[in-house]
Amino acid sequence: RPFPTPSSALPPAATPKLDIAVMEKKSQAILVEYLRRGDLKEAIRCVKELNPVSLLNVLVEHFLSQTLERNPQARVATGHLLHDLVKQEVIPVDQYLKGLGGILEFADDIAIDIPHIWSYLGELIGPMVQDGSVPLTFLKEACTPLVACDKADLLVSEILHQAAKNIGPKRVGELWKSSGLDWKDFLAKNEDVQDFVQKKNLGYTLDESRSLPRKPEPLTMDRIQDELERLLMNDRADNKKIFDWIEANLDEATTKEQTFIRALMTAVCRSAITGEGSRLRYDTQAIQKRVVLLQKYLDNESSRELQALFALQALMVQLDQPPNLLRMFFDTLYDEDVISEDAFYAWESNTDPSEQEGKSVALKSITAFMSWLREAEEE
Repeated sequence: RPFPTPSSALPPAATPKLDIAVMEKKSQAILVEYLRRGDLKEAIRCVKELNPVSLLNVLVEHFLSQTLERNPQARVATGHLLHDLVKQEVIPVDQYLKGLGGILEFADDIAIDIPHIWSYLGELIGPMVQDGSVPLTFLKEACTPLVACDKADLLVSEILHQAAKNIGPKRVGELWKSSGLDWKDFLAKNEDVQDFVQKKNLGYTLDESRSLPRKPEPLTMDRIQDELERLLMNDRADNKKIFDWIEANLDEATTKEQTFIRALMTAVCRSAITGEGSRLRYDTQAIQKRVVLLQKYLDNESSRELQALFALQALMVQLDQPPNLLRMFFDTLYDEDVISEDAFYAWESNTDPSEQEGKSVALKSITAFMSWLREAEEE
């Protein structure tokens, strides 16, 4: 039987249209895989395959509802995925707003059971305030359901605080001022703009002449590590953006603390690992790309370098001690002048009881490296 000619061949089958239940099921599969692997491009590709576009509000609402009570990292990562989907016009703005409205319509009632819902929503929506690709005016329409219950101002303040953590308060202030938005559109009728802005530390949204000093909100070290991992792993941000975020959110004293050094080292090393289990892979170039970050904050201080090695040791424990992985990290960190010989020796001989978990396995895995280090020093 002859093969059909192009003229007689059937056209490619159109992507079948989904109903709401199937859209929710596919949305869940995409979300689970994205949060597990962090592959932004793959998640966007999968969403592009969904049809019809008029049901993508179901996906938006599902993404938001399913991550609302998860950890901050999951919420922020989901927010960044939605931002990129809207930015690339995979999800039209009206579909995003419709899906978001499905959550905000009941947010005040949900707050009875989830008191922190406004900060959670801030983490989910904050990434939309990023590079100007999504006009900030979307906030006015999005918050329409909350004006009647006087919660619009609370949500917008949480969104802007989250955005300020991502791109800095100065940039958020610029976006706010250029958007033409006015706090009066979100505040209760008898609430004073100046008082609200001062109370919520949002002075950067006002003109310079009206701006009030803003006291930075302290971040927990867990939150700092979450933000660093998001920038490094989800956003693949360049070093300048990471430096800017650190300088905008942390004072110099904090960047010298042991806990910060460990958080930074853990985040950088995680960003160099792909896959999991037997498919785990180490990306040397990912570490080389971040050398300038590590060098700046370790600052050739052997005590900080030791903390960085403790963090790497702890990461190996979390990953169930993958064969040869620690040795590969050691090779790169030494070759790139991130960790000194003295720090490696100090780590090897350290007997602090609180730092012994995984130490014996780690020592065995880098025996050859330490022997080579001594031989190189003798030469």
